[in-house]
Amino acid sequence: MSLLIDSAFGGNTIEDLARKAKCAEEVGFSGLVSAEAVREPYLPLAIAAGHTERVDLLTGIAVAFPRSPMITAHTAWDLQRYSSGRFLLGLGTQVKGHNERRFSVEWGRPGPRLRDALQAIRAIWDCWQNGTKLDYHGEFYRFDLMTPFFSPGQLETKRPGLWIAGVNSYMCRLAGELCDGFHVHPMHSRRYVSEFVRPLIAEGARKAGRDPSEVQLASGCFIVRGDSDEELEKAARFAKQQISFYASTRTYRKILEIHGWEEVSPRLNELSRQGKWTEMADLISDEMLAEFAVIGRRDQIGRLLKEKYEGLLDRISFYEAFEPGREDDWWQQLIQEITS
Repeated sequence: MSLLIDSAFGGNTIEDLARKAKCAEEVGFSGLVSAEAVREPYLPLAIAAGHTERVDLLTGIAVAFPRSPMITAHTAWDLQRYSSGRFLLGLGTQVKGHNERRFSVEWGRPGPRLRDALQAIRAIWDCWQNGTKLDYHGEFYRFDLMTPFFSPGQLETKRPGLWIAGVNSYMCRLAGELCDGFHVHPMHSRRYVSEFVRPLIAEGARKAGRDPSEVQLASGCFIVRGDSDEELEKAARFAKQQISFYASTRTYRKILEIHGWEEVSPRLNELSRQGKWTEMADLISDEMLAEFAVIGRRDQIGRLLKEKYEGLLDRISFYEAFEPGREDDWWQQLIQEITS
């Protein structure tokens, strides 16, 4: 199966989402990925579902804990029905600060809690699709009331795909055990995916008696591109800024440890506490950038992306968002080059 190319989907203007979705489908993207950022991630995909026919619709990701699994199950069910089977539900834990301070929800044991939420969602969907009695009692969630009045009824399509995101070992094993797909963090390298993520997913799959190939892998990618040295330097600086932001979070330390760069994490964390965002990028070396990004002239990017990701991931999207009417021909050519 060839590598699928998705587009980040969202932006600051919700009024323009229908046009963006149609244009992305026309250019040839395989999917639209909506993240929990400037708005909640489901509404953009509902708009896209009504204005597209082919592209997959992914939350990449929705934060799991601010919503009850019942609310999430209902939203995913409706999006799957409305899109005629194109919705992939991607959930993630986010980090402690965002849960407690951005969403005002309790934090604790995020891995086991996400496992409980996934199993609860599966039980709810099974109730709606197969008429089984809803009787789910987990460590964090309880669901045992579902009358016909509250059931949305069966889907004529398959159930929504169930994906999670993660960085560390627990989440990788959990994806292998329970999920259809896994969102690899955008700050990644080939070595991290091949030596850490994939073996742990396989371990979780074996535990559940599954084939690891049943779990697809997707990720956003950093691209450093330009037609001149000046443009490449500017793009590299932007990418280093984004990588430094992620690397300052202790949760993502494992990705740095794979390469022996773990000493950078506490230094970045301290600078972030001081609000020294510009200085943070200076700690990301060219060697680190080369591991975490694809770097090249515009006409080289397609070949370089294919060399890096074919056989490693199943779908990729780009940290650089597609904007309709800007470089449409280049995006179309890029997609054709990678997927051919």
